[in-house]
Amino acid sequence: MSTSQAPQRSKPRFRAALKWLHLWLGLSAGTLFAIVALSGTVLAFQRELALWAYPQLQRDAATTVEQRGQALARIVGQWQSQGMTSLDLPTAQMPVWQGYFPNNERRYFDPASGELLLTRNTGNDAVLWLRDLHIHLLAGKAGEQVLGVVGIVALFMLISGLYLWWPRWSALAASLKWYRGPPTRRWLSWHRGIGLWLLPLTLLAALTGTAMVYDEVARDGLRAAFGDAKPRKPPKLAAREQPIDWVAVLRAAEATTAANGGLADAQLRRIGLPKVGSGLVTVRGRAVGEWHPVGRSMVWIDPYQGRVLGTLDATAQGRGSRVNEAIYPLHGGFVGGRAWQILIALTGLMPPFLLITGFLFWRRRRGR
Repeated sequence: MSTSQAPQRSKPRFRAALKWLHLWLGLSAGTLFAIVALSGTVLAFQRELALWAYPQLQRDAATTVEQRGQALARIVGQWQSQGMTSLDLPTAQMPVWQGYFPNNERRYFDPASGELLLTRNTGNDAVLWLRDLHIHLLAGKAGEQVLGVVGIVALFMLISGLYLWWPRWSALAASLKWYRGPPTRRWLSWHRGIGLWLLPLTLLAALTGTAMVYDEVARDGLRAAFGDAKPRKPPKLAAREQPIDWVAVLRAAEATTAANGGLADAQLRRIGLPKVGSGLVTVRGRAVGEWHPVGRSMVWIDPYQGRVLGTLDATAQGRGSRVNEAIYPLHGGFVGGRAWQILIALTGLMPPFLLITGFLFWRRRRGR
């Protein structure tokens, strides 16, 4: 056999092996990928669903800094000892305080009084249950690692599907056509055709989801690729046996968003409570130009003296860090307005569609 014949024979074998792998990975790991993606379609509207399901959350978020400070003091005094780690400030999008607790539990409080309005967890709320499924497969860190492997497999299936579809130029038009029958041809043409048109969005969703599972690897890799400087670390502040004036904390944080402040026009979104042994309060904000819904900009505050110790403007970071900060808002549909939110929701329907059409094609061909 001549050396020119060897590559010609190996190529069909490679395609046959790739088809077999694409099929069985799709019918196994693809099933899990489809379930997770379908839950993402619901989660694209999780804020709207929460406000619809719980009318008690629809409050007037307009309060004075004194009212917010007093409400914050009441909430922290009552609930920090029960594991609360941070709170979202009331906004027009979610007009109540939202407190975060262990085991994916959330509590909601009146914006002015700090009165408890609602407790949600994976046991009493379907959306939070789906969120736990989407992020942890209902199995904590172990489930998250399994999800990372599924994400890598999904990327392989999407890229291998593109390779298997890639036609000769003379057959391009026929390969893009959708057929009504016979069934074998119908399911294959739908699987290939619709999958091809929405491939960029599906690839983006799978890639960003996998990157969030391996967050440290993705962040460090992007920073290294773009030559970013080392990120600024928060200052250290020892805890004291001294009450915190939360009105002063909010005033100090809001002063940084004034026209001449360090984070001009930023929107304050989340308060990180002091950790064990530390007295530092971290307020996260969304600076102008940030995509992240909560923001990655930081204001570090000494809560005992009500003064700012430092700030971090996320928009002034290196390019690698900024690209990394865009992963979550792209994946969750938090940038680009309602149009991108709907596109992300529709993208979540693609893996189930590919699974069903691929299975129907395989079953019809096997039966024939």
